[in-house]
Amino acid sequence: MSTQGAPLGSSVDASGWLVPVIAASWHSDIVEGLEAGAMRVLRQAGANAPLIHVPGCFELPVMAQNVLTKATRWGAADGAVGLGVVLRGGTVHFEYVCQAATMGLTDVAIQTGKPIGFGVLTCDNEAQARARAGLEGSIEDKGAQAAEAVLATLQAMRTLAP
Repeated sequence: MSTQGAPLGSSVDASGWLVPVIAASWHSDIVEGLEAGAMRVLRQAGANAPLIHVPGCFELPVMAQNVLTKATRWGAADGAVGLGVVLRGGTVHFEYVCQAATMGLTDVAIQTGKPIGFGVLTCDNEAQARARAGLEGSIEDKGAQAAEAVLATLQAMRTLAP
């Protein structure tokens, strides 16, 4: 299981940080679990964490680019969390969407210099996704882990400042 070797939860003070959570709308019952985990971690750390929905995982990168590069009604974002679920089907669509979401969010993070917590589940079936979504009975909470990752990265980046 991928939880082996995972870092423990962080105790970052994110007061004053803006970290939007961008969530895809497909498989909403599973994504709601990811959202709950991410929002819990961000709010406990003191971050301002507005929730933004997009149609699917393919749209996550363009929304991340917008919130990380443009002034929003919440202010300038320090980082973001991208959440979604892509389930393997009978066509190559799975590979295209997974690659677009992964590379798109990576490109946005590199171009903006702002971290994005990656909470996109890319699973073979619904049972695998549910096991990782932080739902009752889940063995992992990838939404919480994505939020912890962006907070820890922001904290590390702040230690680089003179």
